[in-house]
Amino acid sequence: MGFKMRGGHVVNDWMEVIPEDIREKYEFHNYNHAAEILSAAFPAHWDEIISALRSFVLSEADIVAGGGSESAIPKKLSASLRPAGWEEMRITGDLLVKLHSRRSAVLSERTISNFIDSHNIDYVKGEVAVDLEWNSKDQTFDRDLYAFRMFYECGVIACGVIITRSVSLNPIFSRLGILKKYGASTTWMGKLLPRIQSRRHGGCPLLVVGITPRVLLDGEEAAYVCT
Repeated sequence: MGFKMRGGHVVNDWMEVIPEDIREKYEFHNYNHAAEILSAAFPAHWDEIISALRSFVLSEADIVAGGGSESAIPKKLSASLRPAGWEEMRITGDLLVKLHSRRSAVLSERTISNFIDSHNIDYVKGEVAVDLEWNSKDQTFDRDLYAFRMFYECGVIACGVIITRSVSLNPIFSRLGILKKYGASTTWMGKLLPRIQSRRHGGCPLLVVGITPRVLLDGEEAAYVCT
């Protein structure tokens, strides 16, 4: 990829497909050209994802409440994506194995049941998948990446998006006295990127989105990003 200049800063070309206000609110990492694929091949899906990120707002009360997948935080994303037709899905499949002789027809065949049985992906629509991990055990990323890999290798999706916490949220957790609750062994950017870099997603194009302090309500946000 080439580079462009914007405001005196060098910016990767792929960042240009992300609206400026969204770039300012989130941290982004792009693997296998996911951002380019999403914006060019699936513009309607991309617009819905951008709209969901734009409307995603947290308060300190949301963060203190926590609760993992049962908290109000995933519900905020669902409020934008579910009405637009994004559904939670998993993929399963049996494997039919055939033994062929070079000089004759099939000698034998057997079916391996449940050869594919993946973890659920939070939001799937058409050929695009989105997953949100706010505060689960970090091993959840292994299941997520396996699911994305299976969906991709089976031709169900063309690319995916994973949304998780940026390390830049840690000062908020410290100030609120809950840093231990959002510890190093939970789902945050530092636990996700090494897994992707070791190809646990099997090559599925992935756009990784990090939630930063700039998604906080006006006033609360200023205490963290304007110092």
